[in-house]
Amino acid sequence: MRLSAKIALVTGAARGIGEAVAAAFVREGAHVILTDIDEAGAAAAAARLGQRAERLDVREERDWIRVIDGVLAREGRLDILVNNAGVTGFEGDMRPHDPEHASLEDWRAVHATNLDGTFLGCKHAIRAMRKQGAGSIINMSSRSGIVGVPGASAYASSKAAIRNHTKSVALYCAGEGLNIRCNSVHPAAILTPMWEPMLGEGPEREQRMKDFVAEAPLKRFGTPEEVAAICVLLASDEAAYMTGSEIHIDGGILAGSAASPARE
Repeated sequence: MRLSAKIALVTGAARGIGEAVAAAFVREGAHVILTDIDEAGAAAAAARLGQRAERLDVREERDWIRVIDGVLAREGRLDILVNNAGVTGFEGDMRPHDPEHASLEDWRAVHATNLDGTFLGCKHAIRAMRKQGAGSIINMSSRSGIVGVPGASAYASSKAAIRNHTKSVALYCAGEGLNIRCNSVHPAAILTPMWEPMLGEGPEREQRMKDFVAEAPLKRFGTPEEVAAICVLLASDEAAYMTGSEIHIDGGILAGSAASPARE
């Protein structure tokens, strides 16, 4: 198995991409600690996988210290961290998130989870992984971290910062003589519970789904399992020469248009 006996910690693992990543890691032989601010959800997901759950608010450094120290005390090491926990800002309601009308409070709230959480995860994972001098940190960015998204400007900004911080972490660890690799994954339109507020219910849901993936050459949503497969690669020794890299899993959106030029 590709991750045999590895110790992994996944944030935002109660559902969606995080749970899929945890499940894929378990199938490949890893021991996984599933963390989430939703303690009950994380516990349920961990029970399904036969693994351990911990409550972790990624915005709080004291939580990171407690969880990482607990992992080191029980397992003696941390080999893999997946910084997956994230919010769009639309979880509660559909308040504006464009550059003109977004509130500073909403802007900061999105960055606190997405960016501060990733910063703290990287910081304390490096501390933990320094003991063995090696490890893999995987940061969940987004297609929105590559391009502008006017209607979700805080989310796009936070994911762009994650992309850049990944490269800083990779270069820092290499400069320290540590074989701690750090890479980012950039999904687009992955069908997870995060999309539910935007898709809604009722007869218009199917059309909304089609509209959201209209720009994707493959014309469909991706699945959490497809993202998880990329994370398995990055966590494994097969990616031993990859650090500071970014992998797009977006149905071809960033490749350009699949439309054929009109014939005259």
